[in-house]
Amino acid sequence: MTDPMPASLQRRTVLQAASVGAVGVSPALRALVHAQGSDAPEKKEIRIGIIALTDCASVVMASVLGLDKKHGVSIMVSKEASWAGVRDKLVNGELDFAHVLYGLVYGVHLGTAGPKKDMAVLMGLNRNGQAITLSKALADKGAVDGPALARLMAKERREYIFAGTFPSGTHAMWMHYWLAAAGIDPVSGAKLITVPPPQMVANMRVGNMDGFCVGEPWNHRAIMDGIGITANTTQDIWKDHPEKVLGCTADFVKKYPNTTRAVMMAVLEAGRWIDASLSNKMKMAETVAQKSFINTSADAINQRILGRYQNGLGKTWDDPNHMKFFDDGAVNFPYLSDGMWFLTQHKRWGLLKEHPDYLGVAGQINQIELYRSVAGAMKIPVPKDPMRTSKLIDGVVWDGKEPAKYADSFKIRA
Repeated sequence: MTDPMPASLQRRTVLQAASVGAVGVSPALRALVHAQGSDAPEKKEIRIGIIALTDCASVVMASVLGLDKKHGVSIMVSKEASWAGVRDKLVNGELDFAHVLYGLVYGVHLGTAGPKKDMAVLMGLNRNGQAITLSKALADKGAVDGPALARLMAKERREYIFAGTFPSGTHAMWMHYWLAAAGIDPVSGAKLITVPPPQMVANMRVGNMDGFCVGEPWNHRAIMDGIGITANTTQDIWKDHPEKVLGCTADFVKKYPNTTRAVMMAVLEAGRWIDASLSNKMKMAETVAQKSFINTSADAINQRILGRYQNGLGKTWDDPNHMKFFDDGAVNFPYLSDGMWFLTQHKRWGLLKEHPDYLGVAGQINQIELYRSVAGAMKIPVPKDPMRTSKLIDGVVWDGKEPAKYADSFKIRA
């Protein structure tokens, strides 16, 4: 605690402070000082943008459950129409924070996704839980996975169109990676378009694309509506991959540090609440299904949030690596290597012309020390190493080391 103690503290509290000064401030005293305003949020009314996706849930539930008020802020959830809209409103200050694509934040910071502005990834909101959907028309011709799709595309030559949700975002990168892992060049061998998540199913229904990558509930909705099948989940591509983050501008963190901490705490508590029980997950599904958030039926959400999957072709399975929002804090730590991975893919696919300072950029954006301090105050475990190792669907290992070499190592690239 660095702020001077308010003069209004009672004498016995000052004596108490003196008695614990050598070993740190007691939790009770810290709470009292917080209540008297020394680290109170500078901005009370907070606007957080979301897109109609299941993984907006911890932001929504932080508000619905009143966890925001507990930490001294009032969250206004603002449903946005597209990721481009989220980007613009974050940059111009209409939104304070957003449930946002990891790669969008990096793209804005480097100027590869529109206006250039210094940005911050505060924490992860979820892992896993997206999917690759192929049209029923493709599935009827046997294209039910990557290799089968590659065979069909080689046999029946035409323009094949696939959709992501934002050029530098997670879904575009999963789609690129998945196609390339199957031997399909997503740059020269296919056309990739951008479609907002809630519009994916309608666009596939009228034949505007052959496949898409998006978050839930839109993959399951495509199955329910009989127009698509799940070829792979994104956890098949990268088990426990990073997905949406809580993002804002770097300026906001500097100007409103206490507000930022308060919002992070509220959202972390909400993620912990969602993951705590089956009944909480069901309540969450009913809540976020409402028109003001996702605008779908709860049954489009609640199966996959419990790990109960079907592919639309009669196969069902229980997936232990379904979408998680907390998982004892493992979900939320903003690993530097995660951010660096998106940069390697941006370079691989030509969004970046030169190799950036991978570690330096990730260190600027990912607020590791801020997250450590918030997690520490909440007694949430934090990994010692800001790098982690993962093996992706093509067998290639990513560990954050030698990122330029990694980016250049792929046979299929722009």
